[in-house]
Amino acid sequence: MTITFLGTGTSQGVPMIGCSCAVCQSKDKRDNRLRSAIWVRTGNTSVVIDTGPDFRYQMLRARVHRLDAIVYTHGHKDHVAGLDDVRAFNYWQQEPIAIYANAQTEEVLRREFQYVFNGIRYPGIPQVDIVSIENKSSFQIGDLIFHPIKVLHYKLEVYGFRIGDFCYVTDVNFIRPEELAKIKGCKILVISALRKEKHISHFSLEEAIAISRLTGAGQTYLTHISHQMGLAAEVERELPTNIHLSYDGLTLEV
Repeated sequence: MTITFLGTGTSQGVPMIGCSCAVCQSKDKRDNRLRSAIWVRTGNTSVVIDTGPDFRYQMLRARVHRLDAIVYTHGHKDHVAGLDDVRAFNYWQQEPIAIYANAQTEEVLRREFQYVFNGIRYPGIPQVDIVSIENKSSFQIGDLIFHPIKVLHYKLEVYGFRIGDFCYVTDVNFIRPEELAKIKGCKILVISALRKEKHISHFSLEEAIAISRLTGAGQTYLTHISHQMGLAAEVERELPTNIHLSYDGLTLEV
């Protein structure tokens, strides 16, 4: 299984519009972050987790030529806004794309993209089939089995996912013990860490490191990073040897 980080930034991306801080002016490619999403693939299956506003460019940059499904973590705009661009895959594949979401996220998608779901199938609109993952302990897409992990993003329930020995958990500031148990023992954990200072709805760097230690993950990659985190090269030197900042384009083999 191959994991590609399509984007590793927070909702405003990095650089942030109008900002002249050292991170936003950095020439290091690791400090240039699109909105968070990943591409998970095997020889037979191609799945994207989240379609933020950068989805079109992410697909072009990563050279994604086939997409079997989209899995959503939650309904915030920086994770769903790019759904319209799925229609390119409809054109080439000549079939609807399955999208997997819980009830809350499905409600957002139906409201924000009402023209997709209003029953009027005029040419050129995205063609999708919603598959509910509400309260499912697992679901399968091709040869990939997803195990949802329910976490809190302030008061909003967000779904992380375990796929074999890989876990992806974004937009989180609290994980209940029974959900944390689903992460334990994974080889690779991806978890959000917004910045060094505490935040109302995201783990800080220190909090994400503590979660990594609690899970016993072999390697941890931090994502959903803001410009307030600091320069990637400097932060990386401060981290434990098995914890890293992720960056756009990073590819992992699991």
